[in-house]
Amino acid sequence: MQALLRFHRYRSLWASCQSCCPLHLQPRRMVQQDILGARNPEIPEKFNFANDVLDHWAQMEKEGKKALTPALWWVSGEGDEMKWNYQELGDLTRQAANVLSDACGLQQGDRVIVILPRIPEWWLAVVGCIRAGLVFIPGTPLLVTKDILYRLKTSKAKCIITNEALAPTVDAVASDCPALKVKLLVSENRRDGWMDFRALLREAPTAHNCTKTGGEEAMTIYFTSGTTGNPKMAEHSHGSLGFKALMDARSYSDVQVSETIWSILDTGWILNLLGTFLEPWTSGACSFIHQLPRNDPMIIVNTLCKYPINVMLAPPMLYRMLLNQDLTRFKFQSLHSCLSAGEILLPETLQKWRMQTGLNIKEIYGQTETIIDDNGNVLPPGTKGEIGIKIKPIKPVGFFSGYVDNAEKTAANTLGNFWRMGDLGIMDKDGNFQYIGRADDIINSRGYRIGPSEVENALNEHPAVAESAVISSPDANQGEVVKAFVVLDPKFKSHDQEELIRELQKHVKATTAPYKYPRKVEFVSTLPKTVTGKIQRAKLRKDEWKQPTRT
Repeated sequence: MQALLRFHRYRSLWASCQSCCPLHLQPRRMVQQDILGARNPEIPEKFNFANDVLDHWAQMEKEGKKALTPALWWVSGEGDEMKWNYQELGDLTRQAANVLSDACGLQQGDRVIVILPRIPEWWLAVVGCIRAGLVFIPGTPLLVTKDILYRLKTSKAKCIITNEALAPTVDAVASDCPALKVKLLVSENRRDGWMDFRALLREAPTAHNCTKTGGEEAMTIYFTSGTTGNPKMAEHSHGSLGFKALMDARSYSDVQVSETIWSILDTGWILNLLGTFLEPWTSGACSFIHQLPRNDPMIIVNTLCKYPINVMLAPPMLYRMLLNQDLTRFKFQSLHSCLSAGEILLPETLQKWRMQTGLNIKEIYGQTETIIDDNGNVLPPGTKGEIGIKIKPIKPVGFFSGYVDNAEKTAANTLGNFWRMGDLGIMDKDGNFQYIGRADDIINSRGYRIGPSEVENALNEHPAVAESAVISSPDANQGEVVKAFVVLDPKFKSHDQEELIRELQKHVKATTAPYKYPRKVEFVSTLPKTVTGKIQRAKLRKDEWKQPTRT
């Protein structure tokens, strides 16, 4: 009961923004903030973001307490626009919930894979899932046949929502996915064996009783790359994402009611859920979406000039790409806050952006953390170590539920009272953090998190490859990229190496999601190994980066 009282207290504090703040980064440093102290709230027994947040703003509009400004503002690749206020968004997402529950026959707790580009139906489908108590599983549209088959089989999803481009891929693997019962197509065309999402949406009623989801109940699952094996399923609850977003409203973006935030992110990233969904809508703001069929820097620059965008969130790679233009020639009249996440923001990128636009870039990191050693002991200021999140005796509200059906992986990431982040850092005497880089083999490139084994497995399938090792490599434009060290099969040693590199890159693109392909390939005679024969990626990475740390 007391948790519910606290929940209602947090709802009443939206306008004054008195809720707890998450840890977020000032330029090149992390500012530690205590959100795990005495006022760490409990997740309420029942919470549903659609009912408790979106419908709140819709009611404020009805009562004339909030202006009828857009909640979702979408621009197509051709420049066509679509705007919905909170009441309109509420009606459409209730229709989407009815499609999923009634027309599709899905039940609370069923899993739904959503693979769509930046089109409005992605947001309608996801909120529809939340209203219906379904667990949505986003995926990037860059996934290939092998990736989609793995996700369908591993998640046991009963439904998939996708577009015309990926429908043939789903059909090719559907017979191997016994749990899959419903296929929803988002397209102007029909396809045999698929239900028409748009047609069903138009016919569905706008009345829907929102499912009373539990605060600890699963809301979403994201497949996340690891250093070994296939991607793991990371689960978040309605409390760890939805309620946590309510607590943290405006604490890092500075977006105000009826302002506009543009998050230029892949729909398969969890950061997309944060930037285009949770952050703007807890604040009563507008989520601006541009379809951006391709990341054309001039389209982005002209959009910032044309539209009243107040806050922009994008990976560092995109800021670097924009800086290839002379930004001093343009006026971003409404822009007051710039945010970055997903990979290292290079100091030179920050400096150039500030010089050309007069604006700073805040880096978003996430939780309250400290520096620990290999035994889980807290290290003193000025000592390099691994960044850890304290999860015992009290787990932070925003912390994910764990890896689904993988207790071993969940346990492996726990060290004493801390969760190991896999990131290296240093904390100074004032509690400021300096991020150094990864402690493990994960590669953060172009905003994507890439596990080396996925790339190695793809390379090793090619007849020219005897064995391979994949690591991160420094890159002036992208921060870091995927690099492969390849030992060739003797039969291929006489082949033209440049041609072979292109062939291997093409092979990886066809075998797994194309963003994972190695942008650098080096042929070597041997790979460094331990006495037990395990490849020493850490040694390769240390030699590649030359310096022990990069800040």
